[in-house]
Amino acid sequence: MVTFAGWEMPLHYSGITEEHQAVRRAAGLFDVSHMGEIEMAGADVLAAVQRVSSNDASRLAVGQAQYSALTSAEGTFVDDLLVYRLAAEHFLLVVNASNVVKDFTWINDWIQGVGDAVAVNTSSRYALMALQGPRALDILQPLTGVDLPSIGYYCFVTGEVANVRATISRTGYTGEDGFEIFTAPSGAGRVWDTLLSTGAPAGLRPAGLGARDTLRLEAAMRLSGQDIDETTSVLEAGLGWIVGWKKPDFVGREALVRQREAGVRRKLVGLEMVERGIARHGYPVYVGEERVGMVTSGTRTPFLGTAIGLAYLPVAAAAPGTGCAIEIRGRRVGARVVPLPFYKRPRG
Repeated sequence: MVTFAGWEMPLHYSGITEEHQAVRRAAGLFDVSHMGEIEMAGADVLAAVQRVSSNDASRLAVGQAQYSALTSAEGTFVDDLLVYRLAAEHFLLVVNASNVVKDFTWINDWIQGVGDAVAVNTSSRYALMALQGPRALDILQPLTGVDLPSIGYYCFVTGEVANVRATISRTGYTGEDGFEIFTAPSGAGRVWDTLLSTGAPAGLRPAGLGARDTLRLEAAMRLSGQDIDETTSVLEAGLGWIVGWKKPDFVGREALVRQREAGVRRKLVGLEMVERGIARHGYPVYVGEERVGMVTSGTRTPFLGTAIGLAYLPVAAAAPGTGCAIEIRGRRVGARVVPLPFYKRPRG
């Protein structure tokens, strides 16, 4: 167990490698109740969500979600988040655990004057579990009357899981197919225990923060506070697709438009070690004799069996195949730039 954002969280249950492999080959169950939930509602709530989130929430039908960002006036990350449209005038924003108070304050500040819209921190009303992996659907289906195959990617429905009222969302943070299940805290234990007992014969394992991190890194999903923060812009992070460019206004729009027109000077790239060593967060990156960046995330991944990492490099050094070196305990070890994501799940 480790302390994380005020929570006692499992780093692992049986071991990071075992849990990682279970998610890639069968399924893993994560308790992610530490994530924050902020609900927004009112007659003018769409305008409020549009102001504070980078993506275009007007494209969401009820029952759909999108990946988005809270951006500063400079176009950098306050946080990344998921935006769910619960009803025509009701949205749910799922934010990172360490940023709940900061995000809630920031949202309230920016929606002043929009009109009839209110934001409420409802994090205490939710428990959240993530069932991820190629067998997730088969494990969950016997426990719910919801037709799971009919739920599209980044869509959600309300129903029951193990006789507990739940919202079932086809989303995740592992690079695999799967579902995130929102329940009231009072019913979470029943859902967790039932899923584990039902799914055990199919290879389901409980999984902790360690495997969650190695899985998301293989899938090149950015980690708030490491790969993206208030020093990195949405375009530098390679996430221009979460910007609603046709929206007339949102916080940071002008800065991002200027950056798009001028071009970025650096970008987030994937790195793979070509010599023995593991790139860890904070390790310097060199091209020739020049220090050009720093590893933001890195590990040796259990499934791919390679040492990989992410780093912001100058555009001139960002093309796949470009050689570089990672300084590991005073020694420079060879690496190269590779395309992202490192891992993409098989389709069909």
